[in-house]
Amino acid sequence: MGGLSEPVLRFALALTERDRPRVALLSTAGGDGDWGIMRVYELLSAHADIEAVRLFGVPDRPRDRLDAADAVVVPGGNTANMLAVWRVHGIDEALEAAWRRGAVLVGWSAGANCWFESSVTDSYGPGLDPLHDGLGFLSGSFCPHYDSEELRRPVYRELVDAGFPSGYAADDGAAFHFATTELREVVCSQPDAKGFRVEPGGETSIAGRPVT
Repeated sequence: MGGLSEPVLRFALALTERDRPRVALLSTAGGDGDWGIMRVYELLSAHADIEAVRLFGVPDRPRDRLDAADAVVVPGGNTANMLAVWRVHGIDEALEAAWRRGAVLVGWSAGANCWFESSVTDSYGPGLDPLHDGLGFLSGSFCPHYDSEELRRPVYRELVDAGFPSGYAADDGAAFHFATTELREVVCSQPDAKGFRVEPGGETSIAGRPVT
């Protein structure tokens, strides 16, 4: 999804089809900061059993906790740093195993970029740059914050026109729901939020189904 949205997170948890799903919270992109972890607990603790999976410091069996999760939540932060740390600890492999067994994988900003082959990121500095080494569970590219950061749309469109993989972009408050690799729908928690399919020469808007 483009940005943090409590209704969209609740929609994602409902996809587990469990009354109280077990959620692994991977806050690596934010350096496992306490504020970000507590924010997710505040939003979701009434609906799920949440366990923060920290990779900074001395990790405590992170792969075991991912193996037991019904859903994995990945907040925003630095996409490139997150992917590098995940690969050091084998989290990329654990996430692929979770995805293949049907666990729900959900995230925003960096936590949405990571599932695609490529993405647009501010991981390397104050500007926006292409990133080509995402997990690749979903083909093509992704760009979050399409409506809230003025450079996102022109930079992404320019990259795709120049040969960057085609893909999807999300306004804040909009999220793409994929079943395995098939796009099922776009859902949104804000009235005007949309998703977009972006290809060389243009983009196509995809209206979102409201969730509350």
